[in-house]
Amino acid sequence: MSEKRTGGFGRLLTGAAWVALLLALWLWGHDIAEEPISTAPVTGDVKPSSRPPAHGLPPAHSPLPGAGPQTLTIRSMGLRAPVEGHGLDPQGGVEAPPYDRPNTVAWYKDGPEPGTAGAAVLVGHVDTKTSRGVFYELSTARPGLKVNVVRKDGTTAEFTVEDVAVVPRDNFDANKAYGPRDPKRAELRLVTCGGEYDRERHEYTANVVVSAYLTGTGRAPADPVKPSKPAPPKQPAEKAETAETSGSGEESDESDDS
Repeated sequence: MSEKRTGGFGRLLTGAAWVALLLALWLWGHDIAEEPISTAPVTGDVKPSSRPPAHGLPPAHSPLPGAGPQTLTIRSMGLRAPVEGHGLDPQGGVEAPPYDRPNTVAWYKDGPEPGTAGAAVLVGHVDTKTSRGVFYELSTARPGLKVNVVRKDGTTAEFTVEDVAVVPRDNFDANKAYGPRDPKRAELRLVTCGGEYDRERHEYTANVVVSAYLTGTGRAPADPVKPSKPAPPKQPAEKAETAETSGSGEESDESDDS
């Protein structure tokens, strides 16, 4: 696991760090060793939507002071999941949550914090070999959807989805897909695997990218976090450890990672 760097919070990625993030997001999910549980939502049929008219969505809220993310909530999907800070894995991809915690979201901790200026990136599994992942229904998101991130300072960053796209892994513009639309705004990218599952290459053919921007803020609810709990994979501990540490794509418990 690569979690050496903790800087860059609340700032836009620049230079080598930004290039590393774009490459990592492209690499993420390419090394799937097992087939998915069955069939994820038909993300391959979701076409990249054009950016909706500004008058159809609320105005952007000013960026917030820096504070790490704690919980991601999408009420319309019944999603409430803990957020972990992750760096890059040994292969240079964004380190996803362990396979035995498919209901957990990973935040790229060397990038902006959700609610601060720039595009904060959260990634999660769409499914694993034996269960649905936290972002199983992410491809059903539409413009106007509300996404909340509870932060460690007790505030809630309230985001509004502005577009959803399925971005093919081959020959895609990483900067356009994951870069900030407006460097003065606080933006959010939710990323998971999508498209079709290539059974020969053992990987998904695209990424589902949900783009949102900060439109409000509030206080975190007083009740403790009760994350949604898709059935965790049941695998021998030895096998799980091998898959998690090898980084070679032997995600034998995993059907998707991007």
